[in-house]
Amino acid sequence: MKATETLDKETQIKEKSRLRENIEAILVAVLLALFIRTFVVQAFKIPSGSMKQTLQIGDHILVNKFVYGVKLPFLQKIIVSVKKPRRGDIVVFKFPVEPEKDFIKRVVGVAGDVVEGRDKKIYVNNRPVDESYAVRTDPHTFPKGVQARDNFGPKTVPENKLFVMGDNRDQSYDSRFWGFVDLKAVSGKAFIIYWSWDKDNFGVRWNRIGRILK
Repeated sequence: MKATETLDKETQIKEKSRLRENIEAILVAVLLALFIRTFVVQAFKIPSGSMKQTLQIGDHILVNKFVYGVKLPFLQKIIVSVKKPRRGDIVVFKFPVEPEKDFIKRVVGVAGDVVEGRDKKIYVNNRPVDESYAVRTDPHTFPKGVQARDNFGPKTVPENKLFVMGDNRDQSYDSRFWGFVDLKAVSGKAFIIYWSWDKDNFGVRWNRIGRILK
């Protein structure tokens, strides 16, 4: 066998070995990314103004998927329970009316709570809630029976359910209108803004990047 043929074969073997290593590294990276996205952290983009001023249209957030437990993909069955959502948590969940859509709202009531709206003020268990994060832009108040936006309830939150509302109270489609969220539908808790794009002014909102959500 000629020396040149030997060198060619060695080069081919090295190239195949290098290609195999690259493919393995890519597969590991993909599997790791899928694992993190499924069980640990997932990114979401805010498409509407229902959570203003806490969240702006164009904010990109990270959601902690592990904080409420580990779920089996697709089945949405909790196999390891960590803790349940609490009042004030900002949660991402599958919209009960259209499960293919993700919604983000703030938890106002948990199982056993009695939630009521009286002239734009929220009461939980007959006590007024301190809502420094909530905004109302419409001075008009709808009476009870006409629309649930400003006056509703009292509604008792069932077991394994949540009552959620958007911080932009006059511009949010939430539990006041379509009911409760099942705990199984909750994807996780939003905890930080990692990017924010203002499409109207075509610029980055640098002051929002890295903001912890409360």
